[in-house]
Amino acid sequence: MPPKIPYAVRLVGAMLAGILLWLAFPEHNLWWLAPAAVALLGAVTLDVGARRGFGLGVVAGWAFFVPVLSWSGVYVGKLPWGALATLEALYFGVMCAVVGFVGQRLRPRWGDAVYAVIPLAWVAQELARGTTPFGGFPWARLAFSQADSPLANVAQFLGAPGVTFAVALVGAELLMAAMAMRDNWRFAGLQLALTVGFVAVIGVLLVPSVDGRRVTVGLVQGNVPHPGLDFNAERRAVLDNHVRGTELLAETAKTDLGERVPGPLSLVVWPENASDIDPIRNADAAAQVQRAVASVGVPVIVGAVLQEPAPKVSNVSLFYQPGGGEPGRYVKNHPVPFAEYIPYRSFFRNFSDKVDLVTKDFAQGKVLGAFQVDAASGAYWALPTICFEVAYDDLMRDSVTQPGKDASLLLVQTNNATFGYTAESEQQFAISRIRAIEHGRSVAHVSTVGVSGFIAPDGSVTGKTGLFTAEQRIGSVAIRSDRTLADQLGPWPERLATVALIALVVAVGLGSRRDRVERLVSAPPTKDHVD
Repeated sequence: MPPKIPYAVRLVGAMLAGILLWLAFPEHNLWWLAPAAVALLGAVTLDVGARRGFGLGVVAGWAFFVPVLSWSGVYVGKLPWGALATLEALYFGVMCAVVGFVGQRLRPRWGDAVYAVIPLAWVAQELARGTTPFGGFPWARLAFSQADSPLANVAQFLGAPGVTFAVALVGAELLMAAMAMRDNWRFAGLQLALTVGFVAVIGVLLVPSVDGRRVTVGLVQGNVPHPGLDFNAERRAVLDNHVRGTELLAETAKTDLGERVPGPLSLVVWPENASDIDPIRNADAAAQVQRAVASVGVPVIVGAVLQEPAPKVSNVSLFYQPGGGEPGRYVKNHPVPFAEYIPYRSFFRNFSDKVDLVTKDFAQGKVLGAFQVDAASGAYWALPTICFEVAYDDLMRDSVTQPGKDASLLLVQTNNATFGYTAESEQQFAISRIRAIEHGRSVAHVSTVGVSGFIAPDGSVTGKTGLFTAEQRIGSVAIRSDRTLADQLGPWPERLATVALIALVVAVGLGSRRDRVERLVSAPPTKDHVD
């Protein structure tokens, strides 16, 4: 955008960029608007300096996060929703301050090379937002808008941060083409063609493999009596729904599999909060779970809440096997702040009494989960992940790369009842699709109320369910052992991008200081200094 465009017009552009980015995410799924949003935000911030860049970034952040996170305020009110959206928008502000600072000082010297700051800044911003404060909130990242995009294929090489970099790189290239249009439309057309070709090549040549031995897995989406924060007010009804769904699934497995699956059922997965009655301590709940296990005759992984360690509770995955016995367990490693535990409760109560809706804090698990499952084609490992954990790069990567757990299936057990009929369920399902590509693993994604389904290692979906319905699915999933390049590189791509950005900012700052000193030294003496 020309530098003399009024600041008010830039504010409108920043707001529009945020709205375009929101439309790229589920349920709108206009993924191609994400690079357009990056380009527009870059256009209004690249030459305005740090201070104005920060303001424009916050405006864009509000325009994006307020609608994309609207599900966070459905039942707890506008204040928590607004606070979360504002916190996330501040990261956009810092990102755009950096882009404005670097662009204002380097654009005259570096020419088009200055656009490289845009993808670097996006990766660094998402790293900061996904790790701070209280462990971060890595929701609504650029990568997670791309489940249907050719650029999603980058995940197998550079992980979710690599997809974000690719989207922002395409956005920067679109901005370069738009800026060149004023002076050289032929060059601009060539730049645009190369950008489209880059996306097409990734989509055609980098398609992930879906090979692997097949196993048969069942999902039970039991549903709840009604949506809302008190979804589990009738906890026994929720448990009964999942028992009944398992029995229906067992009948299907006995009579109606036909040629749809390669072998007998090997595993059944229930969602998070399927049994909020502690089945370890409550004999009746334990009997109902065992009834379900007996009906299918294969292991059942149950999402449950345990009344331990007192005074806390635990969000767990329990691995029940036919014949009884103590279930294996995985305790959620990353409880969600302000949802599953309240940090500094007395302080935040001053702002909202909604903090007391969390009556007991959830304990933090310390050990990764892995359950060995026997199947007709051979044993494999089921690797559980609970709810928002799917958004955290390190936790998902650590789960897949556990020593000795190579042949594996990823599980995402979640409960979306507290978010009603919003886009949250689809947003989370899209994250699971990116994770399948990133780690080269099939994913069984199961929700208490939907959406649920099977995701292949290329991100494709089968057996997808509706929202707030009671459904069961039986599917054939590929069990794979190979590690992707993304798993081998780990966090280094985003670390290197962040280091590169920091080095660039420091170099620009030092260069600006040196230029000021040189101007002062070379300035002609004033009249007061003449003898």
